[in-house]
Amino acid sequence: MSHIVIIGAGECGARAAFALREKGFDGRITLVGEEEHLPYERPPLSKDALLHGHAPKLVSDAARYAEAGIAVLTGVTVESIDPTAKIVQLSNGTSRDYDQLLLTTGARPRPFPGLSGANHRIRTLRTHGDTVAIRAALQPDTHLAIIGGGFIGLELAATARKLGAQVTLVEGLPRILSRGVPEEVATVVADRHKAEGAEIICGVKIQELSEDRDGARIRLEDGRTIAADLIVVGIGAVPNVELAQDAGLVIDNGIAVDEHLRTSVPDIFAAGDCCSFPLRHYGGRRVRLEAWRNAQDQGLLAAANLMGAGEAIASVPWFWSDQYDLTLQIAGLADGTTQTIRRDMADGAFILFHLDAGGRLIAASGIGTGNAVARDIRLAEMMIAAGVRPDPVALAAAETKLKSLLAA
Repeated sequence: MSHIVIIGAGECGARAAFALREKGFDGRITLVGEEEHLPYERPPLSKDALLHGHAPKLVSDAARYAEAGIAVLTGVTVESIDPTAKIVQLSNGTSRDYDQLLLTTGARPRPFPGLSGANHRIRTLRTHGDTVAIRAALQPDTHLAIIGGGFIGLELAATARKLGAQVTLVEGLPRILSRGVPEEVATVVADRHKAEGAEIICGVKIQELSEDRDGARIRLEDGRTIAADLIVVGIGAVPNVELAQDAGLVIDNGIAVDEHLRTSVPDIFAAGDCCSFPLRHYGGRRVRLEAWRNAQDQGLLAAANLMGAGEAIASVPWFWSDQYDLTLQIAGLADGTTQTIRRDMADGAFILFHLDAGGRLIAASGIGTGNAVARDIRLAEMMIAAGVRPDPVALAAAETKLKSLLAA
């Protein structure tokens, strides 16, 4: 009986396992994860789970895995992969043979340069255990210092303010959200954080982090020192590629896969945060995405291709972030923009449409309260996938229905 082993029990791996069953795979499936929890969703960790102390939001409960005949090994790491013998060695002293292997090993927080050893007041946020530890430290009037002005840092800042903590966020670049978010959108986010009482410091490098029994400190290169009860470092993520690299797979900003999610080694696929792949909508440019939607999409695609479907990656990158009552959504990649069109909407919401030199829509960035921009960003996503070259005047006009531009 054919056996598919999935290494990495997160959103992507779990979705792939269930999709295999839904598509009719009747062989054995083993899902291996190093955390003690069943696979859970990570987006709530910086939001609802942190705010309310919720348990992990599971992808599915134990009964559903059992019903689907999916063997889930939790609290177990994979120590090595032998692609020739098609065997994986596990940390519990056992091994599993496989016919096909799917790597969904994800990513881990990028460490702060030069910081080593066990740090109790300097932490990162990636797992449910991290959320529990951070929430325990966030009492009213606790001073939280955050390093990094990306989505994770800003979502954490918003939640911490809701919990009554004082917040100081330090970003070394001139502004927050410098990676893939237009300045107009980032300004709205920054202004909202400041209005909520968070302090944001940009354009200053950090010289040193330190901690003792009484707290933690950030020493900036301009001579200032920020004293805090807790520091959380959120400066990006590093793909978990070591297993793949040791097994001889090609690595290129992640585990390199083709448009079908195949790696350089036969019968091994990779999906999610750990892999880089070519994007057809952007001339085959190789990218790696750390995004909830991408993990879901690639989990489903990997399942199809493990069963021989031969389907190519066709989805458009999509990102979102909730902070206070603001929702930011981005479809596509804005690199290569030569013209940006702004569409103003009700209650201060707006969308920026990004066109390339040929007039093709390549990205859309929107922000507003609640779901104000959700529908139009979804339509923009469909326009990007279809290669639409819309009329800029029509794009700017709020009365123009994007569906009509898509149809045209």
